[in-house]
Amino acid sequence: MPKTHTRNGGRAARRAARAAPLAAHLRPIRPGMSGGTYTPLTPTDQDNIHHTALEALEQIGLADAPATGVAYLTGAGAVLGDDGRIRFPRALVEDTLARANRSVTLMGRDPRHDLDLSGARVHYGTAGAAVHLVDADGRQYRECGVRDLHDAARIADTLDNIHFLQRPMVCRDITDTLEMDLNSIYACAAGTTKHIGTSFSQPQSVRHGLEMLHMIAGGENAWRARPFISNSNCFVVPPMKFATEACEVMEACIEGGMPVLLLSAGMAGATAPSTVAGAIVQAVAECLAGLVYVNAICPGHPAVFGTWPFGLDLRTGAMTGGSGEQALLTAGCAQMHRYYDLPGGAAAGIADAKLPDMQAGWEQMCSNVMAGLAGLNMVYEAAGMHASLLGFCHESLILGNDLIGQAMRCVRGIEVTQDTLALDQIRAVCLEGPGHYLGTQHTLGRMEQDHVYPVLGDRTSPKEWDELGKPDLIAKATARKVQILEHRAAARFDSALDAQLRGRFNIHLPA
Repeated sequence: MPKTHTRNGGRAARRAARAAPLAAHLRPIRPGMSGGTYTPLTPTDQDNIHHTALEALEQIGLADAPATGVAYLTGAGAVLGDDGRIRFPRALVEDTLARANRSVTLMGRDPRHDLDLSGARVHYGTAGAAVHLVDADGRQYRECGVRDLHDAARIADTLDNIHFLQRPMVCRDITDTLEMDLNSIYACAAGTTKHIGTSFSQPQSVRHGLEMLHMIAGGENAWRARPFISNSNCFVVPPMKFATEACEVMEACIEGGMPVLLLSAGMAGATAPSTVAGAIVQAVAECLAGLVYVNAICPGHPAVFGTWPFGLDLRTGAMTGGSGEQALLTAGCAQMHRYYDLPGGAAAGIADAKLPDMQAGWEQMCSNVMAGLAGLNMVYEAAGMHASLLGFCHESLILGNDLIGQAMRCVRGIEVTQDTLALDQIRAVCLEGPGHYLGTQHTLGRMEQDHVYPVLGDRTSPKEWDELGKPDLIAKATARKVQILEHRAAARFDSALDAQLRGRFNIHLPA
């Protein structure tokens, strides 16, 4: 009997072609693609938000700056009132905006992971301070520890669409705050060579953290030349108050050459106005005050304008990180970053859902897509976060890689050229060819450059799905997690450096 050619053979060939890695410049998506096509605020809206923020700074100001902060700010031209609040003259803010650093690159230990924050370039990554790890298989929550944080870093290091790792959970198994801060740095840096964000619980922790980073970098000069960790700093306690101790941490980090994320995280309806516009105004005002603070300490120091207002369910008081309002808050903030032409970051991709289920899918995709389309430079908390930031899930981080891939394809948009308009293809297929585009040179030549294919997402037919044993998405993510964690992290330090770090610091992660 003659051999019959079936569609399965063609499908196998296409799958083999997709398995071959593409050169970086041919990939359909990559870190730092430019967004900015989504603009929920009109130019007049942006002007009004800006001027209202300036009025708030000039008339209301911020309370509770540390003594050092008062000295820096009044030395720059801010005014300390009899009520203890520091007010910011409009000219001071405008002068700061004129000279702020707009050429910020957040560096990785591996230069190929450097993040250019200019314009509307978009990068997705993790963040947060979850206190629980989500066991997707057992459908339960448990307290997370340093090994879980290290595993998250190891997983993120292997995922193409996770561009940076800000510490997503707290090491609840380490009670001493200094040791927790230092072990958080170690666990992240030993897991990934991508850029890392971390926090310090108290000012005195900073010098010890910098000592560790100098050792990892190969000396203080090497660290200052390429600082691969930034400080996520909640320098304000909304509404309109400085967080005294966090400001002291920020001052120490700036002195140590560490980039800072100026993070204002008001809750709309509780610690920020309940309206989307009002919450954005307050976040912008607080971050403008932070920008003046940073530049008063060190003009031109690299800082990320971190407007992070969150939504609130006014019926219950619960956070609504997965809501449409949250997506609008983040997109509006991204637009204000572009208004100022400042490197900016905000939160998206948060799920209020407790597990990686359908609710988590719609919540994570909605805000991630809108943040990317709005041109947000740093999309924090984009993958893995559940229960309104209380839980972090390794499987969800892995699935988030697929989700963000689709979001990045939306960011890339539609290219309209003579080639993509495809008139020659239409003519050839309709007048000279088989009447379809399957297998044509143009289709095969562009299938990898134009299309993003999910790693774990299932696009099989029901028949194929049944023949494959009805694979479950969470089970596939768990299997991928196990596969990644079977291997030692590529970012782990060499034995000599690791011995030095363990000799100097109390490292809780097993060697």
